Amino acid sequence: MTAPEIQWRRLSPRMLLVHPAHELLRQLPLLIGSVVLGSATGNQTWSVAVLVLLIVFGLARWFTTTYRIDDEQIQRREGVLQRTVTSLPRNRIRSVSTDARLLHRLLGLTVVSVSTGREVTGDAEFTLDAIRSSDVPGLRAILLADSLAVESGEPRDRVIARWQPSWLRYSPLSFTGLAMIVAGVGLVYQTGAAVALQDSTLARQGVDAAERFGVVVTVAVAVVVVLLGSVVLSVARSLVTFGNLVLSRRDDHGGAGVLHLEHGLLRARESTFDMRRLRGGTIRQPLLVRVFGGARLDAVMTGVNGSGEASLLLPPCPADTVRGVLTELIGRPDVVGGELHGHGPTATRRRWTRALALPLVLGVALAGATFVVAIPPVAWLGWVVATAVAALLAADRARALGHRSGDGWLVARAGSLERRRDCIAADGIIGWTVRQTFFQRRAGVATLVAATAAGVKGYRVLDVPAELAWSVAASASPWLVENDWAHHGRGPSCADTFAV
Repeated sequence: MTAPEIQWRRLSPRMLLVHPAHELLRQLPLLIGSVVLGSATGNQTWSVAVLVLLIVFGLARWFTTTYRIDDEQIQRREGVLQRTVTSLPRNRIRSVSTDARLLHRLLGLTVVSVSTGREVTGDAEFTLDAIRSSDVPGLRAILLADSLAVESGEPRDRVIARWQPSWLRYSPLSFTGLAMIVAGVGLVYQTGAAVALQDSTLARQGVDAAERFGVVVTVAVAVVVVLLGSVVLSVARSLVTFGNLVLSRRDDHGGAGVLHLEHGLLRARESTFDMRRLRGGTIRQPLLVRVFGGARLDAVMTGVNGSGEASLLLPPCPADTVRGVLTELIGRPDVVGGELHGHGPTATRRRWTRALALPLVLGVALAGATFVVAIPPVAWLGWVVATAVAALLAADRARALGHRSGDGWLVARAGSLERRRDCIAADGIIGWTVRQTFFQRRAGVATLVAATAAGVKGYRVLDVPAELAWSVAASASPWLVENDWAHHGRGPSCADTFAV
């Protein structure tokens, strides 16, 4: 098929109902401002004019947006006031994701996003808003034709993880609900609704309750209410976002294939990843989630952003499930759950020193203040509690620190408040850097950074003994010795950076 034969196609005409609604939501602050201005002047013409303008702009987006796909690229032509044409080479496509909000689902539409992972140009993601849902499987097959190539017969999907209601028990262990409450309070104050609430019946009842039961009891009840609200919101958000999650794998005859993730109750999302781009995974364990035996799994894959929901394969769930899925994906149980090498007494001492430095300074300050003023016992009690917490944190961070390299993999583990275990395929590492701060140089340790085009782009091995840093890198990437050390006749210094 030659380029002239390929026609420019429009998005679904049903978007004439969706675009105006989305424009209204996107420009909600402008709409609120026009209403406030109209109320102040006694003339609502401004509100009507802004409303009409937003609706017209939403409708114009559909009339001015077209796309086409040929053998080499996918193109999108759009623009109301300024026309732009965006082209994306098909051989650079790394993943295809779909997103369908409630209004989209009611109209049988889906937003298709094609990602290349090239963040430098700002065109890392190519979006078509929106395609008929019935056309999405065929479009995905075209865009990922090389990855979806299978032998004759129906392709077989193998489910490797499915959402369970028991996963909801990990939802309250995050601060998502509390953040939603804080954001809601901030929105109330920004819109000026707080002024009206000050004179409301609810506010007067709160003041009366404080006078009747006392400030301490009222504050305690408010804290309990906020915590309960946070738990409810966290569970509700997790249920709506990750309910019906299914992670499946489709293998071709060569063993590569694709990884398919779908989840969401009201807003359905699907992502399809080329397994040839997989470079490992990261097991994340926030402190409270880890205490209750949970973890989450992020993909380390080229063409996928290395943080947030874009790379998320499994939300907080049992750690055994996470390790089982990652083992299924990379086929190396020893990498996922094997023992790691410690970093020695110096790295351990640095964790204790940094954790106890602030409590030590506070203790000296309190002791000195006793010669000037009377220090209440509660202050000393607080200092003891803070010191104990810092000591537990130091011990946990020291116990977590470790690494493993060789046999084609690099594994690094660190952290306490959020412990992470990075499992990176060595063939995806394109460069190494050894960094030393002033205090690391004095302590004789260094941070080893493995550069890769996947995930967060750089994975750190913290506080490795400086004399062993490049040996660790070489055991994972033998090309360091073959291409650089052999030519120089020596090992590189800690100030060096090497890349393929």
